[in-house]
Amino acid sequence: MDTLIALITADIVGTPAWLWLSFLAIVFILLAFDLGVLNKGDKELGIGESLRLSLFYIAVAVLFGGWVWYARGAEASMQYFTGYAIEKALSIDNVFVISLIFSYFAIPRIYQYRALVWGIIAVLVLRGLMIGVGAALVQEYDWVLLLFGAFLVGTGVKMLVVKEGEQDISRNPLVRLLSRVLRVTPHLHGQRFIVRQPHPVTGRMVLWVTPLFMALVVINIADLVFAVDSVPAIFAITTDTYIVFTANIMAILGLRALYFALAAMVHRFEYLKYALALVLVFIGGKIFWNYFYGKLDPAVSLSVTLAMIAGGVVFSLWKTRHTGLGTH
Repeated sequence: MDTLIALITADIVGTPAWLWLSFLAIVFILLAFDLGVLNKGDKELGIGESLRLSLFYIAVAVLFGGWVWYARGAEASMQYFTGYAIEKALSIDNVFVISLIFSYFAIPRIYQYRALVWGIIAVLVLRGLMIGVGAALVQEYDWVLLLFGAFLVGTGVKMLVVKEGEQDISRNPLVRLLSRVLRVTPHLHGQRFIVRQPHPVTGRMVLWVTPLFMALVVINIADLVFAVDSVPAIFAITTDTYIVFTANIMAILGLRALYFALAAMVHRFEYLKYALALVLVFIGGKIFWNYFYGKLDPAVSLSVTLAMIAGGVVFSLWKTRHTGLGTH
């Protein structure tokens, strides 16, 4: 019994093990609920259901933030909410890419949600590794934060001045490589990622991957690319590994539910990227302020971040008010 108590109270990168285990338990329950209840049978998730499910995930994230306030204090909670807001806003800009991937592999909406839910398992591992490496670098070399800050400012300025071009998934090097090295079935096999079929030459039964598996892999690699922006942005808010990880994962969990509503109206948020660019510049500049002049009040960071994101959303919806929902 004493050994068990020692284990759950042990310190893991500055946070008691029981706090980590509690969060991972919440994630496991939500994933089990998604796969075992909401998607027990394949069905297409409509916009209305997507919005209701999204509100549920947002409510869970807010409640968790309240629990962080109780367990870790007001400052940690505000850092969590700031990181969550940034990650959530950045994820809106990523929906278009995910939609393009599903379209390229001809994945019908009825199978998309299941693929996204399974994808979160890989994201947990990949984001955890990135955050772990980032935390180790920051702890060992605090000047690494200045590199993060410069990167964020540069990314924000680039988003403001460089126009995005059309993205062609078929020309993506990763897609080309996977198509060459893997046996890919020409058609879907329901919700299955891997099937056993005869080899066209030898006739022997061999394993093939389906287009659904290809879409899942490419989406998770794309998520790693997205994380290059979002992980440094949250490290700019706090170097508390627990807050960085939980804010990231909570936002990603909700994205899976919000995707179907956003995919139908992503064109309505075309001006949000300018608000996100300003957020990245602000957060990057905050790193330099903290490093040379002293820590900025977390309440100021949260207020400015929320104001910029809300302003970007409202302005986008107003500017595109006559465009309709689209046909996704």
